[in-house]
Amino acid sequence: MATAALPLAVRAQPATEQFIPLLVYRTGQFAPLGMPWADGKQDYLKLVNARDGGVNGVKLAFEECETAYDAAKGVECYERLKGKGSGASGFDTQSTGITFAVTDKAFVDKVVVETPGYGLSQSADGTVFEWNFPLLGTYWTAADVMLQDIAKKEKGSLKGKKIALVYHDSPYGKEPIPLIQKRAAAEGFEVLLYPVTPPGVEQKSTWLQIRQQRPDYVLFWSAGVMTPAGIREAQASGYPREKIYAIWWAGSDHDVKDIGMGAKGYNAITLHNSAARDKVHDDLRKLVYDKGQGTGPATGVGTLAHTRGMMISMLQVEAIRTAQEKFGKGKVMTPEQVRWGFENLNLTADRLKALGFGEIMRPVQTSCANHMGNDWARIVQWDGAKWNIASDWYQSDKTHIDPMVKEYAAKYAKDKNLKVRSCS
Repeated sequence: MATAALPLAVRAQPATEQFIPLLVYRTGQFAPLGMPWADGKQDYLKLVNARDGGVNGVKLAFEECETAYDAAKGVECYERLKGKGSGASGFDTQSTGITFAVTDKAFVDKVVVETPGYGLSQSADGTVFEWNFPLLGTYWTAADVMLQDIAKKEKGSLKGKKIALVYHDSPYGKEPIPLIQKRAAAEGFEVLLYPVTPPGVEQKSTWLQIRQQRPDYVLFWSAGVMTPAGIREAQASGYPREKIYAIWWAGSDHDVKDIGMGAKGYNAITLHNSAARDKVHDDLRKLVYDKGQGTGPATGVGTLAHTRGMMISMLQVEAIRTAQEKFGKGKVMTPEQVRWGFENLNLTADRLKALGFGEIMRPVQTSCANHMGNDWARIVQWDGAKWNIASDWYQSDKTHIDPMVKEYAAKYAKDKNLKVRSCS
């Protein structure tokens, strides 16, 4: 009897580390983006352990699971890691398709789905999406900011203009379409849609159509191998790179450095100000890379994609820290307690400065109703050798965004028979 009871006794041991699952894609069509992104996520967790001894003394444990940006593999990773340790502290799926696949499961499993800068745009509504957190911005807010910057160049009006969307033909690429069409109807510009079949290495016919149709601007919803392929085809077809606006996943150093001057003028939106350098980069080099413990090459530190990865892990860590303030410092938080932390984030300017992110991010605060927080963004432009900040700070126009979030969230709740929470 004693022998039979032993496994139960082992399982009853309390967890001493906070477990964070890391879904990554270091292989597949999006690997050029996925590798520095994954390195940044893991590097920040290593930094917190090395610099701070964890979160109030609780060390962070983590495990990568390779998805290759495949939804089925992503679900497998989710199922395997959701119950590890004291339970998963939240999944950054790194994929809109995987987010679609696991969102329904998260409601049942009570596990956070953290999607900074991507995912389901309507999940900003916390009254419906209790477990989803599209922090910092969504594809709707990104498209809105791009259109704002274009309108600024066009003396405040897009009426009569042609705006093309060249997009990865997947849930990721299709996500901004409703917002763009909504704004087109309100402001009188024409939308041209150009889906690109994954992985997107063949785009010649797309850019020949663009040369024929001559849109005034192109919004580029790309990532991975699709991005440099598209820039090269734009160059070959003579389309001005300064007329292209890329989503943040198509605006990293690896997307343009090999093209160099051929990409000069290419614009991209940033997630907050992820093109900036700050103290967190110095801390990472000193406490992790100089000790030979870095995840990727040292040259990756400070690049756009790597910094975004660190931002994502920082939000995860601060949600855990916020939860500890309520449920007990120095304790391992349950997934439900971490969810409370995500919903009560309040990253002030002083707090971001203390974390080493003061130049990279502006203040972010979430609530029961607002699971996105503050969607600051800037436009950066490639000068042939480096990225330069090319705009002031932007936020999305809530007169367009908020009604769409409510409409699409209400439809989701109805379709899934979900009870809408009251946040009063």
